Amino acid sequence: MVTIDETAPAIVRLSTTIDAPLTTVWALHTDIAAWPTWNPDIDQAELDGPLLPGRSFGWRTHGLDITSTVHELVPGERIVWGGPADGITGIHVWTFEQSGDHVTVRTEESWSGAPVEAAADQLTKALHDSLENWLSHLKSRAEHPA
Repeated sequence: MVTIDETAPAIVRLSTTIDAPLTTVWALHTDIAAWPTWNPDIDQAELDGPLLPGRSFGWRTHGLDITSTVHELVPGERIVWGGPADGITGIHVWTFEQSGDHVTVRTEESWSGAPVEAAADQLTKALHDSLENWLSHLKSRAEHPA
């Protein structure tokens, strides 16, 4: 099981509860090409082919072009991706747990690399705010489909 880098200078762990079926939440979260339709922080995203471990996808957020590689995928339960972007190595773990008529989504991400070491507090806050917004947008779209 792939985990975040617990020694990284920036680590954020957040969760939210979404009042929607797991199938809805999972489908939104894993349809990478559609991310910009529900997450205004993402300018573009694309995945060529099926979402599988070892497959990479490209996306742009906050002016940063990112190429992430899927490290682990357990459909409906867990997805882990990561990769480098401008000297920062990110590892991002997402878990999904159905409980009654809602889903708990947990996210944890680590950032390491020279830029993070130089500005750990600032980049930890940026990561926190980004993940908080992502969860909020995911919850909003899952609970109120367009």
